Amino acid sequence: MTRPLRLISTDFDGTIHADFSHSPVPIALQTRLAELQATGTLWVINTGRDLASLMESIGRARMQVIPDYVVTVEREIHRHAGGHFEPVQPWNSRCHEDHASAYSTHAPAVARLSRSLEARFDATFYDDVWSPLCAIARSNSQMDAIQAELDAFSESVPTLVAVRNDVYVRLSHRDYSKGTALGEIQRLSGVTPAETFAAGDHLNDLSMLVPSVARWLATPANGLPVVKAQVASHGGYIAAHTCGDGILEALEVILKGAP
Repeated sequence: MTRPLRLISTDFDGTIHADFSHSPVPIALQTRLAELQATGTLWVINTGRDLASLMESIGRARMQVIPDYVVTVEREIHRHAGGHFEPVQPWNSRCHEDHASAYSTHAPAVARLSRSLEARFDATFYDDVWSPLCAIARSNSQMDAIQAELDAFSESVPTLVAVRNDVYVRLSHRDYSKGTALGEIQRLSGVTPAETFAAGDHLNDLSMLVPSVARWLATPANGLPVVKAQVASHGGYIAAHTCGDGILEALEVILKGAP
């Protein structure tokens, strides 16, 4: 390797965690991550889940290794300290303020968009603490159509952007993503993109699967075609194995200095 590996950022669901598996996060991967942490490498779980949901899944998976940081809802950063995760400031406060401001400013336009979508799609639309417009489609093809509407909306309201994972989507502030949150962790820890590995499998991972964020990129065999295409276009690694086994495969290749 031209630079040491000092920071690992992995998505959770579908990247290192597989539901209904005997060992949802492979023990061999956990062991490797713990070994790397012992040498000073930081590990970040970078997920669309909220913190409570992530902690529950980590507990149910009986994980023996704990990340140094977690990025939740694709934007909030929490640091592991003293047996718990504490919010990273001022990032999280700015994140909350910027989202609240954008949602308030564009509330009438978002409300009109929501009514229009509800009238034309038999999907489930709702608001929650994270976004004033969330949707769960009945199929990926239906979500493709909904996402196209949201993308068109973002052309006139550039502060807001659709963040999608499979048949779920929500509006979010453009400046906050898995990629920008990882960049803030790099700034805080003094790590450069040239010393960073990032891995993901789905659409909401694309913002961190770019060379400006991470030197080493990877996706497991179950990664979406668009994710594989982006990783491949940047010279990243597409694993032969799925989920956590694939990420362990990618890490071992990178640690051996293979291209």
